[in-house]
Amino acid sequence: MQKKLAAEFLGTLWLVLGGCGTAILAGSTVGWVGVSIAFGLTVVSMAYAIGHISGCHLNPAVTVGLAAAGRHPKGEVLGYVIAQTLGAIAGAGVIYLIASGAYGGYEADGFASNGFREQSPERYGLKAALVCEVVMTFFFLLVIIGATSKAATPAMAGLAIGLCLTLIHLISIPITNTSVNPARSTGPALIAGGAYLGQLWLFWVAPLVGAVAAGIVHKMLLSGDDEA
Repeated sequence: MQKKLAAEFLGTLWLVLGGCGTAILAGSTVGWVGVSIAFGLTVVSMAYAIGHISGCHLNPAVTVGLAAAGRHPKGEVLGYVIAQTLGAIAGAGVIYLIASGAYGGYEADGFASNGFREQSPERYGLKAALVCEVVMTFFFLLVIIGATSKAATPAMAGLAIGLCLTLIHLISIPITNTSVNPARSTGPALIAGGAYLGQLWLFWVAPLVGAVAAGIVHKMLLSGDDEA
């Protein structure tokens, strides 16, 4: 279990460092498309690095959704969620240490945090943010559960999941700056503070709701004898 938690901590640190780090340190150069690709690449790279150790969840919603689908032990959920959240906070801290070394100083200015209304990149409201995060997480979990089933091609699972996360970011960065991951939302929000921290609740509630719904739907309608 210690190896699993260490893997989840380091993997989630890498997710935040690679994805949010690209947005904060290189966003003006690569744009939203580049940031979307960066998030996908973090998942692909870690899937092959730690997938055999912890399953490479990197996301409390993924862990909870897999548990709801009967694909992950419920007794391990809390430990995974804590490790992932601490990893995300550490990743945000590393980004801040790098960014604050910029010539002339650095202002957090949102720090790649998620939000709605004034904190949304394109000023989308609460309803749009809620629907977006629930639906995107729902389909993200369906892809994860399906791609990791016994009937799927194991060597391709990491690629499929990473590409799905890239697509999700391409759709939803303008709306919420894309969460689908409560841990990823927590790290940057703790540094950005203010309204971003006040809106963090939505980026825990919505992804968890979408993930549980996906786990239940898959278990009731899509699962078969080929399940892992």
